[in-house]
Amino acid sequence: MGKHSTHLVWDWNGTLLDDINAVIGATNAAFEEIGLEPITLERYRELYCVPIPRFYERLMGRLPSDAEWEVMDEAFHRHYSEHRIGCGLTEGVEDLLSEWRLAGRSQSLLSMFGHEQLVPVVRGYGIESHFIRVDGRTGPSGGTKALHMERHLAALVGVAPDRTVVIGDAVDDAVAAAHVGARAVLYTGGSHSRASLEAVGVPVVDSLAEAVEEAVRLVA
Repeated sequence: MGKHSTHLVWDWNGTLLDDINAVIGATNAAFEEIGLEPITLERYRELYCVPIPRFYERLMGRLPSDAEWEVMDEAFHRHYSEHRIGCGLTEGVEDLLSEWRLAGRSQSLLSMFGHEQLVPVVRGYGIESHFIRVDGRTGPSGGTKALHMERHLAALVGVAPDRTVVIGDAVDDAVAAAHVGARAVLYTGGSHSRASLEAVGVPVVDSLAEAVEEAVRLVA
């Protein structure tokens, strides 16, 4: 490893973990608790954004009240924990992570999933050893990733932002990458429509294998 090596920062939900159906199920369960109609995957991807209250504003026509947000956030995480149990890793993840590490390159994981929940979950999927660092969200949910990315990279020894590529499924991943001077590649298998991702102006791919290839090209 070193400042001339490409470093990958992987996103978790919707990227390494193929959990979009669990997210939709949990979202609709949360909506039901405050009387909102269920949403389809296509509609979710069309409207999704962060901070999450802004996403709910697009659906409701107004920002949720503090009380509504508290109910929806708690309900989402409660139902997501139940739905996630049936989720697997995205196709090819184990081989991609292993090959990258065996080639002497470094990679880490940064997620907006709560840190205390994230670490045992990643360990449970048997891939923790591939990462030099695993960080989840600290503090309240519903925010953006930029400051978390700043802290994440600051904690990585010998990793230069301009040799770093963030691989994720959300516009917020690209925004966080730009915040620290890194590159980004966005994957269509998660939270956003392809059109939403392409509007950001970074490479957009349909598989994680393509994402890795693109990451290598970006910092060649």
